[in-house]
Amino acid sequence: MKAIRCKAAIAKGDGSFVIDHIQVAAPKPDEVLVKIKAAGLCHTDHDSLNWGKPIVMGHEGAGIVEQVGAEVNELKSGDAVILNWATPCMTCFQCQEGNQHICENNSPVTTGGNGYTPGHADLEGTKWNDQPIERSFNIGTLSEYTLVKASACVKMDVSMPMPSASIISCGVMTGYGSVVNAAKMSPGSSVVVLGTGGVGLNVIQGAKISGAAMIIAIDINPERLEMAKKFGATHTLLADKEDLGLTKAAEQVITMTQGRGADYAFECTAIPALGAAPLAMIRNAGTAVQVSGIEEEITVDMRLFEWDKVYINPLYGQCRPHIDFPKLTSLYAKGDLMLDEMITRTYPLENVQQAFDDMLAGRNAKGVIVFD
Repeated sequence: MKAIRCKAAIAKGDGSFVIDHIQVAAPKPDEVLVKIKAAGLCHTDHDSLNWGKPIVMGHEGAGIVEQVGAEVNELKSGDAVILNWATPCMTCFQCQEGNQHICENNSPVTTGGNGYTPGHADLEGTKWNDQPIERSFNIGTLSEYTLVKASACVKMDVSMPMPSASIISCGVMTGYGSVVNAAKMSPGSSVVVLGTGGVGLNVIQGAKISGAAMIIAIDINPERLEMAKKFGATHTLLADKEDLGLTKAAEQVITMTQGRGADYAFECTAIPALGAAPLAMIRNAGTAVQVSGIEEEITVDMRLFEWDKVYINPLYGQCRPHIDFPKLTSLYAKGDLMLDEMITRTYPLENVQQAFDDMLAGRNAKGVIVFD
């Protein structure tokens, strides 16, 4: 099979992007060529505009297998798949420890702040202007076609709309997994969720599915708080923009939880000033979870840790793609996981800028790019 010429959204590295044609090669023995049908958008995609290098954008997606490499036996042409950016090798130390999301051989993420680990970026198989170009998180889903490792594909065994399937790739998995895999929330718990965007709503869903007795959603946007109720929040707090560190909101949370504080609190705002805020909202020996991936330096009052409080910073909901994705699709099929309702609006590839504008303005729970 010859290389395919197709349209893609390409970040130029200087804060701008362009819709242009790329060339996607035929798959190598361990690779899969996927025709993308839908790609979710999140703030990381917007951040990729400033990563200082050209890159095929997008790291959430679902599509149809077009062709498989000679060594790929678990997939075939025509299979519907959800793409996963944390592709495990299953042989390294971390994979053997069960930490497939931080695979030492394949993980594209780093603490360096630019989204990539040197040496792990895949430059083969995709070209722009006859030059090799990286695919965001090694999958680059804002493209009509993409070339990925077979381990980046999870076959869909449940019938569902492609836009709904596409958002499982990151936002849904991150929120749900932070509750279920990372925090291991106990039934009957009290939970606080700071920020009710796409990830925060999925934290709420994960808490509801796990049997939380109280789910307090906090946001500065009243419309998002109304949305949070639909996804399972039992209580809402409208925060004040002038409430630095959400100290007043924390006082309200403590009052609402019998003067003790919540069992769990999840930070989903990506605002550095709120990185320590969940610590002020949990009880002694409670658990605070930094979900949004804050990578800036922050100052923390160590008294917030008193006493025996736990603070964790999980990546990608500690995703084990071939275990967790089927669970999520089964929960969707059962009616316990709301995905269709999360998609506020869909856009063609040519309208990526409008999708970004709506996301940054807080108009969408989730925006999705759809392909014919």
